[in-house]
Amino acid sequence: MANFAAGVFLIVLRPFQVGDFISAGGITGTVVEIGLFVTTIDTPDNVRTFVGNNKLFSDNIQNFSTNPYRRVDLQAQLDHSVNSNEAVRVLQERIRNIPNVVSNPAPVIEIIDFTPMGPVLAVRPFCNNAHYWQVYFDTNRVIRESFSESGFPVPQQHFQIRQS
Repeated sequence: MANFAAGVFLIVLRPFQVGDFISAGGITGTVVEIGLFVTTIDTPDNVRTFVGNNKLFSDNIQNFSTNPYRRVDLQAQLDHSVNSNEAVRVLQERIRNIPNVVSNPAPVIEIIDFTPMGPVLAVRPFCNNAHYWQVYFDTNRVIRESFSESGFPVPQQHFQIRQS
């Protein structure tokens, strides 16, 4: 009975619709069908999953398809010797040219952390949900190629031991 009641609420309230990419009830994927008792979701690895509507409705629902764009979150580790401003400039130039990266909002590239190897850059381009994984993988490739072509050294941990 709970699945039926939740199904009615899902159909009336419409937190998602068929074709939306969601995360709910412990499952992430594309909604194939919304029934009165279960919702059918295809996961990114192409597994059809049937989730009881009560489980969906009683959990948080993330709908990745609602907004016009989504942020890709990556990090790039720099070596201590690399000029971080130069690394940011190189990445901004190259990431803007990745297919399907939106120009508004512009990609964000800033220092997010410091490690024993050096500063870490947050690399955050924006794209339409349909292009998320293409932009994710292309951005990783661009980070690697950009740093290599710029001659940036591979980050290594540096320790200094002092004897008293």
